Amino acid sequence: MTSPNDPQAKVYSHINGNESEVLTRLAVSELCKGWPVYRDASEWKNFRSLFCNDAYVWTSKKLLTSNNQPYRGTRANQIHLAWSKRQSIDGFIQKSKEGKSNGDFIMHRECGTLVELNPSTSRAVGKMKATITQRFRIGGDDAMGIDPIVFDVDCDSRFHFFCFRDSCTSAWKVKYVKLIYEKDKIVPVDGKTPPSFTKEALDRYPEGYKYLGAAQSMLGHDIDVSLPTIQGPELGPANTMWLDLYDKMGQWLDGAEDIDLSTTPGHSGTDGKVMRNGH
Repeated sequence: MTSPNDPQAKVYSHINGNESEVLTRLAVSELCKGWPVYRDASEWKNFRSLFCNDAYVWTSKKLLTSNNQPYRGTRANQIHLAWSKRQSIDGFIQKSKEGKSNGDFIMHRECGTLVELNPSTSRAVGKMKATITQRFRIGGDDAMGIDPIVFDVDCDSRFHFFCFRDSCTSAWKVKYVKLIYEKDKIVPVDGKTPPSFTKEALDRYPEGYKYLGAAQSMLGHDIDVSLPTIQGPELGPANTMWLDLYDKMGQWLDGAEDIDLSTTPGHSGTDGKVMRNGH
């Protein structure tokens, strides 16, 4: 469950206001909704247009270069998800294309979007409730007439889009994105045959994306176990990464030139070990 305490320190323009504020928030919400609409349909040119020139994606599977070494990029603009660790937006698109070519079936259901706006700094944060849903297949043997177990993992999450108005073009663009993972579940496609994960396999990952992490790991992906989740019993009275993200949203809205959305140093993982920056 979430904490009963309000994580946001200030109130910004988020509902009502004058006509300019309403139209600006609408423009920013269009950027947010472009993620599920364009990425899921492979509309890559439209998807790329959401972001500023040097955008970076930061998610939960490690991106490797052609010689199987971790990708290294600059820190200009970043997007943080639960899908692969930091990479350029163009690298993210390329990896998404490769994943689809290899059979990855990942979709997003947008469940509602609102925007925090600071007109005085031309900054905004779009908050999009969304469900990440990925389909998996386990086992099966066509020659033996054995059907595979087919299931979806649905992960409820909140995307946070850190946006700014480009002073040269007056267009709004995305500079950072980071998610909070709320909860996930397994959905058997036939309605009756779920897969079975061991407790050990599930305990490697936080409560917010436990099944998604275990299922993606089953495909050979290296999963980041230090991404923000909502309040969980293993984190005590305060989820520091969750609160830290809200603090960074406030810094951005108030005009900070650059912010660090990497994992909070010193956060304890589910195994009790101290987590370091997700670079």
